Amino acid sequence: MTTAPEAAPDAAGAGRPVLEATGLSVVHRTRSGPLHAVSDVDLALYPRRTLALVGESGSGKSSIAKALLRLPPPTAGTVTLDGTDLATLSPRALRALRPRVQMVFQDPLSSLNPHRRVRDLVAEPLDAHPDPARDREEVVTRQLEAVGLPPALFGDRRPHQLSGGQAQRVAIARALAAEPHVLIADEAVSALDVSAQATVLNLLRGLTEERGLAGLFISHDLGVVRAVSDEVAVLQLGRVCERGPTEAVLAAPAHPYTAALLAAVPEPGRPLRDTGLLPADPPSPLAPPSGCRFRTRCPLADARCATEVPEPREVAPGRTVACHRPLVGAAA
Repeated sequence: MTTAPEAAPDAAGAGRPVLEATGLSVVHRTRSGPLHAVSDVDLALYPRRTLALVGESGSGKSSIAKALLRLPPPTAGTVTLDGTDLATLSPRALRALRPRVQMVFQDPLSSLNPHRRVRDLVAEPLDAHPDPARDREEVVTRQLEAVGLPPALFGDRRPHQLSGGQAQRVAIARALAAEPHVLIADEAVSALDVSAQATVLNLLRGLTEERGLAGLFISHDLGVVRAVSDEVAVLQLGRVCERGPTEAVLAAPAHPYTAALLAAVPEPGRPLRDTGLLPADPPSPLAPPSGCRFRTRCPLADARCATEVPEPREVAPGRTVACHRPLVGAAA
């Protein structure tokens, strides 16, 4: 039986990350030419901590998740899991490591076989990777109880007999049955109502801490990100433009794109704020702008932004921003 590694002291790298990606790039070949979904992204996931990836649709969030799982492999860059470079593994060795990284998908009902009982759905990792040392029924019972679904009440139900929140908790229990070191949640609450969202978010947060999991939470909802993550990386057209502790980034964004995302978040009792973006359509990943990919929408862009790709630089302890003209408040 595998166990998750011990927690890292902090996310700045004082301990070894469970999963680390360096120079990750994903380029899709299309009839219209290469589509640059992800470009030169670095990230590290630590035990008992959750990194959130946020950005608009098409920013590359899900492409990163699939590349980490090698579904398909990234076009460039390296991914290491527990110190092992996944690109060096044979198909058989890679299959043996797959239980260590599990994903929870956006639509729980479409990710569950509609013809199987809940107890059999949760046991799917055990069936795919048999382990004589693990009792199937005991594992199923323990995981269902961990997500708040008593086996006596839910074990024999089918997915159509579950609410959206219950179905997502079954998906989480199935992921936990594999005894993962890394749990990736790809828009895992966007299809749920507000009360179900709160239940699932609290569950993910608690399980990450209790089981020593390294979490990657993918979302476009900054309010959700605040509730579940320790750190946040903001993606814009395939590149990370800002990263740092979640509360610090959301309280005082350093990148104009992050500030625009926050301005677009509705708040009860007040009209939406002006995002400050220039009136231009988002550029296509088929033809990303030269220099800074945000420059065609950025009110602060100048000539340098068109010719020079901004490299990440530290603007505060543990915070980096890829911008030639970071916002003054955060930099100070």
